[in-house]
Amino acid sequence: MNDTTLDNAATGQSQINPDVLQNITVTLSIEVGRAMIKIRDLMRLTQGSVVELDRIAGEPLDLLVNNTVVAQGEVVLVNERYGIRLTRVVPASERMKNL
Repeated sequence: MNDTTLDNAATGQSQINPDVLQNITVTLSIEVGRAMIKIRDLMRLTQGSVVELDRIAGEPLDLLVNNTVVAQGEVVLVNERYGIRLTRVVPASERMKNL
């Protein structure tokens, strides 16, 4: 061990290899909106039913990583697939408040 390693160990700090972090898998999801409904109403849903969400048309979508909002954006088409163009990235300090 070198002096830096001993100093880090003594203060409870450790350095994480960035290569290890970059290979961790996370769940990325896009949220269009949410709705709260009673189970009775959920059971009545059929093909063609419409569920009203809590967002207004044109509002940005939320980009979540492991259920934490990290950015917002808008839907785009990329080679016949849906994508998201980021319009706002949530600052790390704001994300930490929500943990």
